[in-house]
Amino acid sequence: MKPTTLLKIAILPSLLSISVAQALPNGASSLPEPAQIPNRLEIKQFMPDELMQVKALESYTEPAWVTEKFVNAGLLPPVKDRLPKEPIVMMTESMPDGVGEYGGVFRHSIGGRPQGWNWAAAQTQGWGGINYTVQQCLTSTGPMYQLKGEALQVLPNLATDWQWSDDKMSLTMNLLEGARWSDGELFTSEDVRFYWEDTVLEERIPSFSSADAIGAGAKLEVVDEYTIRWHFEKPSQNQALYNMSFLTFCPGPAHVLKAHHPKYTEGKTFDDFTNALPADELPAVTMGPWVPTDVKTDQIIVLRRNPYFWKVDEKGQQLPYMDEMHFNLGTWEGRTIQTLAGTADFSNMENPPIYLETLRKLAGDNAKATAMFGPRNLSWAIQMNQNPTMSVADVRQEGIRLLNRDLKFRKAISHAVDRKTLGQALVKGPFTAEYAGGFHPETSFYDADSVVYFGYDQELAKQYLAELGLKDTDGDGILNFTEGPAKGEELEIVLTVGPTSSEAALAENLNSMMGEVGIKIIPRPLDNVQNDAERDRGAFDWRTHRGEKELAIPFQRVEWIAPVAETGPLWHRGSNSDPQQLQDFEKRLAELALEFSSEEDTAKQKALMAEFNTLFTENVYHVGLVSYPGALLVNKRVKNVPNAPILAYQWAEDAVMRERLWVPKADQIAELQPETLPTHSK
Repeated sequence: MKPTTLLKIAILPSLLSISVAQALPNGASSLPEPAQIPNRLEIKQFMPDELMQVKALESYTEPAWVTEKFVNAGLLPPVKDRLPKEPIVMMTESMPDGVGEYGGVFRHSIGGRPQGWNWAAAQTQGWGGINYTVQQCLTSTGPMYQLKGEALQVLPNLATDWQWSDDKMSLTMNLLEGARWSDGELFTSEDVRFYWEDTVLEERIPSFSSADAIGAGAKLEVVDEYTIRWHFEKPSQNQALYNMSFLTFCPGPAHVLKAHHPKYTEGKTFDDFTNALPADELPAVTMGPWVPTDVKTDQIIVLRRNPYFWKVDEKGQQLPYMDEMHFNLGTWEGRTIQTLAGTADFSNMENPPIYLETLRKLAGDNAKATAMFGPRNLSWAIQMNQNPTMSVADVRQEGIRLLNRDLKFRKAISHAVDRKTLGQALVKGPFTAEYAGGFHPETSFYDADSVVYFGYDQELAKQYLAELGLKDTDGDGILNFTEGPAKGEELEIVLTVGPTSSEAALAENLNSMMGEVGIKIIPRPLDNVQNDAERDRGAFDWRTHRGEKELAIPFQRVEWIAPVAETGPLWHRGSNSDPQQLQDFEKRLAELALEFSSEEDTAKQKALMAEFNTLFTENVYHVGLVSYPGALLVNKRVKNVPNAPILAYQWAEDAVMRERLWVPKADQIAELQPETLPTHSK
């Protein structure tokens, strides 16, 4: 295994602090020191080759029933012929409970529903771990939180290793030679080429990726069946390998999808391609460890082991250990309830209102699960739409957009928020902390000296609003516009919120706090699909947003926080008809983000991001509310679960490497489809 080390960062708080000398603006103060989180997990770290290696072993085995029922019957080739020339070997050194036993079921519960199996056309499979199961990408970043800081690097996946050219203008990647899709067809460079040229670069097909996601001017050269080479317009496109992981570079099966693509099949349309693999068309074709074989609407998705999966353990046992995986189709909050009850095995607990009750139940003698709290690397913020023309419906909305672009208004809103009260409204105790916006406080790019914090000061908020010409002209307690396109209109702002109890609590308290300074908030609850669609159209006034990877590890989703493209940040998107209108500080943010992406020196990276964070927070680019930790809940019967935050480089479903999780025979539960394999297996 020879992946090149790139941006060297860590998920845990950095010991290196770079001071940014600054005179604090009027009303700014230091961010209060947060309380300690009780029972915070400790993460054991390893060298990369202690996690995984790419190599051939002397022999390989599989569950006895696969050999007896399928290989001996001539329905499958022997396992050694179904594996790559050099599979990825999961190393025992980093397995908490060692080599596992075959069999059993791994149970998830999710609130999403599958759109279909064509992830190459940006169809989701329902989130909550199922996307991670079927979408396999060129590189892997999820387990990187387990790597020692001096050895931090992107890990292999469908690409085994890579080398930069001497001038850093091109990147050569070797693919798993002999790896196969779950239907037995070879995975080759043609799958990569088809995904890049015929889906990502095809503007008429939606995509999780984009032309610039890999690097400036990226062009793909196919060298041979198992070698590809990327060429760039600029050197040191260090974000490339990170952005070849989930979600942006997970190829679909070209041998299946070409039949539905207009370029290859006469009479097909691009809509035909996008919708080619509906949710009920099973089994899906995947490179993942389990294959979806059955779906019952609003009930369950059943997945069975992939007989062609390309990872093994050190004994040569083909992974995964568990034969079957379930995704019960319920609600997002229900997955924690089910994990506590023992009817599910895994939950990212990320909704603070249920924390205390969950901890109370876990303290009982008969508790089915354990909880691991990580750092405060989740946060809530208000995103204020700053495109003055995109999806503007009326003069009121036009007036709101102009206010959103005014720094004095954004400061007023920040001063109007009592974050301490807001945090305690989400969950009592030491879990939440006041959050100024920008990078999450408990991650490596955070530096306290780079933060400009406009804390709770209701009188200053009122002063700024008055200076903007907002006055209560009719005595009803709501400010009115006295000038501009919305003159005479009341200051009513629609706040788009998602479906969780956290967002409901935020909306209720923000409504009260804004009302005290004369702003009327109208909450607009939307489900996740509607919320994302409104965001992408730029059709909102304000929206609550939970910050995740982009505020901890910025190069993974830099377009979400800096205007490096018309697609972002999420609160200042543009289009051909309504392009972004960048302010000077936004232009500098984009420059810093691009400089950072090509910088390899750790100290310089931190200095760039410290300047970035200062610009971001002093301009209140979004209004930070509170930061908080999540906790990983896992059924006690499941083995090989490492200490893991629910979110680091990826969500925990990917980070814990579920293919190596196992359950002792005595604790295994009955499978719904025992001793079966996907029917497309050859």
